[in-house]
Amino acid sequence: MTRFTRRAAALFAGLSLLSASFATQAEGRIRIAQQFGIVYLLLNVAQDQKLIEKHGKAAGQDIQVEFVQLSGGSAVNDALLAGSIDIAGAGVGPLFTIWDRTRGRQNVKGVASLGNFPYYLVSNNPAVKTIADFTDKDRIALPAVGVSVQSRVLQLASAKLWGDKEFNRLDKIQVALPHPDATAAIIKGGTEITAHFGNPPFQEQALAGNPNTRIVLKSYEVLGGPSSATVLYATEKFRNDNPKTYKAFIAALDEAAKFITAQPEQAADIYLRVTGAKTDRNLLLQIIRNPEVQFKTAPENTLVLGEFLQRVGAIRNKPGSVKDYFFPEAIAASGS
Repeated sequence: MTRFTRRAAALFAGLSLLSASFATQAEGRIRIAQQFGIVYLLLNVAQDQKLIEKHGKAAGQDIQVEFVQLSGGSAVNDALLAGSIDIAGAGVGPLFTIWDRTRGRQNVKGVASLGNFPYYLVSNNPAVKTIADFTDKDRIALPAVGVSVQSRVLQLASAKLWGDKEFNRLDKIQVALPHPDATAAIIKGGTEITAHFGNPPFQEQALAGNPNTRIVLKSYEVLGGPSSATVLYATEKFRNDNPKTYKAFIAALDEAAKFITAQPEQAADIYLRVTGAKTDRNLLLQIIRNPEVQFKTAPENTLVLGEFLQRVGAIRNKPGSVKDYFFPEAIAASGS
């Protein structure tokens, strides 16, 4: 029994060392999923200026950073749950979906906002002036049907117009399409796509590229003011297992926000350089300097959408406050 106890103790010690080794290796790597648009400018600046690596070294931690390009909240959420990414970049709609789905298990919560941006639903159909004018012949392009923040805002607008029971009335004419493709379809015209609920700079490109295109709906009007439409989120395990990497990431985002505000022209150049986009530089500067656009990491005016989603049964759990679905660091100052 004594020999057995010694062997068991040795085996346990070996396993503990191995486990500690894996935990140590976990620190220093972060895989970040982003989608399309200038709403991801904080990440573009952090990537270009190597800000995550910078803040990691300041804390004595080398960090390997990987950026992954995806399209649609569903794809991003699937990647996060599969463990192929560590930080998810998507709309606040997909955040509420995965927060609700993982509560009590992976406990996915928001890490930070990417800023406040007005999202426009635009249409090249001259007969469409409000969402009430859409017919079964129209098709509304957006990143993910029924999940993306664009789809969720449209559901909220529908509920306000037709009542909660009709909140998903326009889901049947929605199609999932990446923003660049949807914008090209709106500008070109003559396709089944007659509307696009996008984000900057694609909505501005569509308005400038086709004289028949008009704004049908604005997200700020639906949500009652400026709001954080696009956010970053992660599992509780990643945050707990990687404190240095996580802290460096938060610090990098804060520095990126200050950089963009102070140096908008350099920020525009970084966007073009990192994304390879052919967007007009002057148009980018107009967006960055738009008073309705705010580059900040604290979420703002997000609860209204979560309360609506629970009310209509889109999610089970009712968020009582922003503290329920964002980690403390994101709301330390003024999150809402």
